[in-house]
Amino acid sequence: MAHPFRVVAIVAVAVFMTSLDNLVVGIALPSIRADLGGSLQSLEWTVNAYTLAFAVFLLTGAAVGDRFGRRRTFLVGLALFTGASVVCALSPSVGLLVAGRALQGIGAAIVTPLTLAIIADAVPADRRGPAIGLWGAVSGLGVALGPAVGGAIVEAGHWSWIFWLHVPVGLALVPLVLRNVRESYGERGRETPLDRVGTVLSSLGLLGLTYGIIHSQQAGWGSGEVLGPIAAGVVVLALFVAWERRSTGPMLPLRLFRSAPFSATNLLLFAMFFGMFGSIFLLNQFFQVVQGMGPLEAGLRTLPWTGMPVVAAPIAGILADRIGARPLLVAGMALQAVGLFWLSRITAVDVPYGELVPPFVLAGVGMGLVIAPVTGAVLAAAPAALAGKASGASSMIREVGGVFGIAVLATVFAGSGSYASPAAYNAGLTDAIPVGAAVLAVGALVGLLAPGRARPGGASPEPLPLAPALD
Repeated sequence: MAHPFRVVAIVAVAVFMTSLDNLVVGIALPSIRADLGGSLQSLEWTVNAYTLAFAVFLLTGAAVGDRFGRRRTFLVGLALFTGASVVCALSPSVGLLVAGRALQGIGAAIVTPLTLAIIADAVPADRRGPAIGLWGAVSGLGVALGPAVGGAIVEAGHWSWIFWLHVPVGLALVPLVLRNVRESYGERGRETPLDRVGTVLSSLGLLGLTYGIIHSQQAGWGSGEVLGPIAAGVVVLALFVAWERRSTGPMLPLRLFRSAPFSATNLLLFAMFFGMFGSIFLLNQFFQVVQGMGPLEAGLRTLPWTGMPVVAAPIAGILADRIGARPLLVAGMALQAVGLFWLSRITAVDVPYGELVPPFVLAGVGMGLVIAPVTGAVLAAAPAALAGKASGASSMIREVGGVFGIAVLATVFAGSGSYASPAAYNAGLTDAIPVGAAVLAVGALVGLLAPGRARPGGASPEPLPLAPALD
């Protein structure tokens, strides 16, 4: 078997692709809009088609990996993501681009939860903090480089190259995975049942819920086009929970949520992605729409924000093993809330760039303090055999948080701002960002319930039993 940290590096590069893709597309939105046309709603769909598919299929990806083999399923997801990137790059219309983004989301939904399951299998529990710190740093690098790489590509050539970028990386990863990652399965090995009813119910429920949220900015929160899918999604998800409680082989073991640290950590994840992704969607366009900069310059100017997790995440991963996740999560969420609120107070059409750097750095350090400890907290609260399902559930929750954040903040933005002029865009931005800051502040309070310092021997503060009767 390969050295554990080589395995971590390989799967982290796969996550790097998916995280790079989020912010690369964000910085390219004005260029895509100019080339293919489209409104704010269609721009949202180029982001949210990916997020919607990602959220809907995360539990399915984790369950299929547990049943048929995590390495084998990981390779399928990697191939799908890489092929979908080719579809996006060749898209002549917004419609085909959105379809390609949805396929990318399905591929990412298969890859992402399995990276953490593979880490849990390859790395001993007492060495997992630094491993997750490395995983967080590499994936954070995708966030850091996204705006700058996207800006450089768009300015030097064409926005389609932001998708071509994934193809050689995906192709190079396949032999590395085959050579270094061993096959692993769920808690019952190759006999792990595939919960087909649960798969259908969870997919349909999440589809209705996330579609309704995404559609809210276009149709309005009081519209039947929004309330209908959301209500249907809630009902189907309730049926999913009822089914999972009775199933002998559930795709989402509900006993995971009987752990207060596990539940609190996931609620914190929801709050973080709500606040940060909703804000990033709007702030990514500020330098271009409001201050008239090119994509490259705009991308470089966000580096004090997006680059900080690369520095902070590895440090936080090491500290989490020594002082526990709780203080890092609380501090990280609080720093993000303060940074965003600070930005909302000083952002203006003619604001000097130097005034934006301190709150950018503050928010970026806060992101880095959360990325590694929150992932470690999720894995610490679940047995290694359930790592895929636990990380799938957490990834689903964070992505739904991102969907909520983009939809809600875009709705607030549209209530007082528009793309009509720099002043109009800034007006909507400064009204929307405090909402994200408030949700992050709530997340900081929730972080007080997160896991504290691990007991000697690396035991989780609230270990979860494996008895099936608890489902």
